[in-house]
Amino acid sequence: MKKAQPNSFKSTIAFHILFCLLAYTLSAQAQVRYQPYSYQFYQKLNDSVYSTKTNFHSAIKPYLIDDTTLYAKYKTLTNYGVDTSNRRSWVHRKLFDEHLIDIKKSDYTFFADYLPDLTLGREFSNSRTTWLNTRGYQVGGTVGKKFYFYSSGYENQAVFPDYFNTYINQTGIVSGQAYDRKPGGTTKDWSYVTALLSYTPSKYLNIALGHDKNFIGDGYRSMLLSDFSSPYTFLKLTGNLGNVSYMAMWSYMQDPRAPKVGMDIGNRKKWGVFHYLDWNVTKRLSLGFFDSVIWAVTDDNGNRRGFDFTYGNPIIFLRPVEADNGSPDNAMIGFNGKYKISDQVAVYGQFALDEFEAKNFFSGKGSSRNKYGWQIGVRGANALKVKNLNFLVEYNGALPYTYSQVSSVINYAQQNEPLAHPFGANFKELVGLLNYSYKRFDFSGQIDYGHYGMDENGLNWGKDIFLSYLTPARFNGAPEDFGTRNAATTTGNFIGQGLTTNMYYVEGKIAYLLNPKYNLRIELGGVYRQESNNLFNNSTKVITIGLRSSFRNLYHDLASYK
Repeated sequence: MKKAQPNSFKSTIAFHILFCLLAYTLSAQAQVRYQPYSYQFYQKLNDSVYSTKTNFHSAIKPYLIDDTTLYAKYKTLTNYGVDTSNRRSWVHRKLFDEHLIDIKKSDYTFFADYLPDLTLGREFSNSRTTWLNTRGYQVGGTVGKKFYFYSSGYENQAVFPDYFNTYINQTGIVSGQAYDRKPGGTTKDWSYVTALLSYTPSKYLNIALGHDKNFIGDGYRSMLLSDFSSPYTFLKLTGNLGNVSYMAMWSYMQDPRAPKVGMDIGNRKKWGVFHYLDWNVTKRLSLGFFDSVIWAVTDDNGNRRGFDFTYGNPIIFLRPVEADNGSPDNAMIGFNGKYKISDQVAVYGQFALDEFEAKNFFSGKGSSRNKYGWQIGVRGANALKVKNLNFLVEYNGALPYTYSQVSSVINYAQQNEPLAHPFGANFKELVGLLNYSYKRFDFSGQIDYGHYGMDENGLNWGKDIFLSYLTPARFNGAPEDFGTRNAATTTGNFIGQGLTTNMYYVEGKIAYLLNPKYNLRIELGGVYRQESNNLFNNSTKVITIGLRSSFRNLYHDLASYK
């Protein structure tokens, strides 16, 4: 299918300029600062976020750094090793201490940076030289004490390891970033941008308009809403009152795989609405409640629906509204919980319920109409009383066909990638991460085991969330008869069915921080990945070194797409 070539880069740049002009026309509580979400940076805040002395709402990410819980630690991290004497040369200060442009006035601030991401590596298993050439930027600032604006952009070319290159060729997307402008080739070419305009009229409310990612949860992964897929446009309201924090977000996304209909230009579009309520019952216990609905802008017959204003109320429970509409959309509910078992150590979990069939939910028969995912984990800071030694251990899983729908245009995905866990569905995963910082050195390690079932022989075994759940492999009827025939044809579905596959992923990194303002660092990394089943046994060994920067999550611990 020929990919649309929208003028997204130019239009989004114009969108960003409009953001900045709007911010400067508005007048001036503590200043807020947007911190792009990155697990590697956010885990350095663990000792503050998961302290039993604080009452911080940790599940809604990215954070706005306007809370005394985070501000002191954030300033320490972003000013580490900075020489404030001004005795150094301009070049030294810009390379090691400051933003490239840094303006601080009483009524506004502004900063800008050039963001290089230049790496060279070797994939030994395929005798391939890998490289990444990224030129990026970030700009941001405040207007008064209520407005914050931020934008980043990246122009990229790369040669990736074979497994990652295969994933891109199958999905058409450079994971979590943008579509590949050179599909099918070895050298990849892509670009993407992000933007955010944040307004905090009072300590009780923040309004954010952006083109970026969001994350809900306390883990490395999220079964509710993760930052894995490409950036999307959204309007987000976040309210805080006492021990309760509440988020309502409307997003505008796309599905390149859905067939074109009518006079639509470019990819098929879809709307999503997400609600999340986080309640700190005590300083140790937090309970969170999630719901979402996805619907298509245009149905498969070419009828344009547009934005459905029945989902416009920010405080309504979405599932009954979706039912009142005749249940044409993709509704999901979920739970997020956290308990600090000791100071700076917390257990956490999630449950995402996509669909259930009451009579078979507890039967253990493996009904394909019971679709849900789960997570349980533990994380902490200063492990074994070693300062800055942080850890996380997490177990995730999703039953076959979870997150899928009758049509991919309303499935739980954005631009050919899942909105929740990167593996899609029909999987179990155990992941552990260890991080340690000493002065300017950062050490990180990850071990990941994945067990999942891939599709084979043209049958839908439930991992690919872009296939219709009306056509499970064990069901031999027509899609319109699904749910009306003998229950035996829709049972017997369990994790790992299909082409049973196991993946082992080990990664280690050593980085030396050059400039804390934009995370400029020299980084040495190594990856070992093995993926095996009855059809293939692929092994990857890669070592890389490079000059890197920016705060962003780029996931490479992926299962094969198909």
